[in-house]
Amino acid sequence: MTTLDDVFREGGLFSQAMPGYRPRRQQVEMAEAVARAIEAKKPLIAEAGTGTGKTYAYLVPALLSGGKVIVSTGTKTLQDQLFHRDLPKVRAALKVPVTIALLKGRANYVCRYHLEQALSDGRFARKEDVAQLQQIVRFAAVSRDGDKSGCAKVPESSPVWQHAVSTRDNCLGADCPNHQDCFVLQARREALEADVVVVNHHLFFADVWLKDEGAGELLPRCNTVIFDEAHQLPEVASLFFGETVASGALLELARDSRAEALSAARDFVHLPAAAQALDKAVRDLRLVFGQETVRLPQHALAERLDFIEALATLADALGKLADLLADQAERSEGLDACRRRAQEQLAVLQRWQAGFVPVPLKEADAPVQPVAALPSPAAEQGASESAAAKPANAGKQALNQIDAVFWLEVSAHGFSLNATPLDIARLFARQLNQERAWIFTSATLAMNGNFKHYTHEMGLWEAEQAAWESPFNYKQQAVFYVPQGLPDPNSRDYTSAVVEAALPLLKLSEGHAFLLFTSLRAMREAHELLKARLPAMGLDYPLLLQGEGTRTELLDRFRSQPHAILVASQTFWEGIDVKGEQLRLVVIYKLPFAPPDDPVLAARIDKINKAGRNAFMEYQLPRAAITLKQGAGRLIRDEQDHGVLMIADPRLIDKPYGKQIWQALPAMTRTRELRVVERFFAHIKAKAATPLA
Repeated sequence: MTTLDDVFREGGLFSQAMPGYRPRRQQVEMAEAVARAIEAKKPLIAEAGTGTGKTYAYLVPALLSGGKVIVSTGTKTLQDQLFHRDLPKVRAALKVPVTIALLKGRANYVCRYHLEQALSDGRFARKEDVAQLQQIVRFAAVSRDGDKSGCAKVPESSPVWQHAVSTRDNCLGADCPNHQDCFVLQARREALEADVVVVNHHLFFADVWLKDEGAGELLPRCNTVIFDEAHQLPEVASLFFGETVASGALLELARDSRAEALSAARDFVHLPAAAQALDKAVRDLRLVFGQETVRLPQHALAERLDFIEALATLADALGKLADLLADQAERSEGLDACRRRAQEQLAVLQRWQAGFVPVPLKEADAPVQPVAALPSPAAEQGASESAAAKPANAGKQALNQIDAVFWLEVSAHGFSLNATPLDIARLFARQLNQERAWIFTSATLAMNGNFKHYTHEMGLWEAEQAAWESPFNYKQQAVFYVPQGLPDPNSRDYTSAVVEAALPLLKLSEGHAFLLFTSLRAMREAHELLKARLPAMGLDYPLLLQGEGTRTELLDRFRSQPHAILVASQTFWEGIDVKGEQLRLVVIYKLPFAPPDDPVLAARIDKINKAGRNAFMEYQLPRAAITLKQGAGRLIRDEQDHGVLMIADPRLIDKPYGKQIWQALPAMTRTRELRVVERFFAHIKAKAATPLA
């Protein structure tokens, strides 16, 4: 029987299979902790610093355990990396006959039924869209798995894809005429048969835990669940346990209802008219806010009569469509699916309205509670849940007897009505009573070795906890610089002051920099300032801005262009790996405290404070510190990397809590003197210029 020592020791299986592999104490210790948790079928929280090798540390004991394993990652990019690179390497080194499968969300697979519907509807006006749809048809005819990433001739961002894939809302399930040839069910069958299945967090909660068709059988058969990038779970779980009515889903419902009516109920003229009325009601509600993009708690809308009227019109239009669809549902599977969707959306919308108490203008000064308990869904829905129920339907059962914040988000092109639980700990903990191991790992879970924030947020009070520092020599590899003389972060001239403080470093590093911001407004302002200041200093460096392409495209451009500078917001704070001299400088605009006017955050703060606790120290500060660790972690990715981390926030020095934050970062050489940074860059340039002996 293969042991961990057989794998990790000098001259062991990894050394034989991977040239250049060197044993790391931290990796071995983490692998041992994971193995103990798997054997005991207990939860483990494991923080492993950058360079520890945590992926191999959990894969080795998982593959040697002989049981069925689900590995859930933060993004589809990490999914692909695990499936195509890491798992095959480990499997080959261990020489174990383990089968692996990659399972994505249904929107990643071509749906034959909806593809046929799109072809017959002839709904595309642009020649380019028609051509791309034909490319998808040809791809579906020859593809083994239907994964749209394999259709290279149609970009994944193409709007045509929404007509060629299914959603949980519009999937016909077992009633689909193409059910036997469904790519989604094929992928899920393969996942059921595999020993190791790689998913992402959203898919895990939405499909695996919800027990969506096919995927719901995965968890009961599983011996071990591993969450990589587990720091993302609180946000994902909040979405899962909550409810949302989104404008996009309502517009899709109206569109699909029209199409199904024309196909199966052409003689029933009231149905297309009702679908059109819903479409108009959705768009009219969005127009209430004009050009605004806002996030508002429900009680802040109590005096917005225009919103209240538009919301009532929307509910009425959705209710009428649901009634008409119910009347015609027996005429086709598609109409019945639209009926189910309309009833589910209506139930969620009615629950949102039930928590909403408009305040008459004459009573505007009366206190309004921002938090309400959701009413029983059974009292309002009445309909049985289908096998293809939405994540919201799982969440509403859990939200039945707990506090939730009701809030509205308005984006540039749409809106969503949301109900989010204020505390997911007990909801999550109830799911962990099965007899299996649960591994939660990331480089950023603790604050100064303390996991209290994470355990309380996730309900993991009984989990074993362990942390391993990075093996990198941060004192030698990196300098942590906090400039002197910066104004208060809330002052009007703060962004320009940060840019001025960063310019000398950009010159010293010759570009090769990330500038990471906490808001899009500050990001754009800094970009404009840099466009003017860099040429004035004679620095002709490529200046990239988040939004000028996809994240992958921008990273490729950054890696390929010497002296590039990337100006970005929180999209680039994590999941980015740029090794070597191409990244020598990371500038962080300010401490990443979440905006206090965020409806969910404000309600959670209020709940904690009313309980007599300190929300800032217990909740806000740890979240900011963990987010900062993620951003700072972009700098040193390898034992050969060198660079400077500049955090342009005087609160690190001026506020009592500042010390707790910078102590949570890797132990770099700390300074407030520019000359120390100058000497550091001079040293690494001289070192790079020295020929190898």
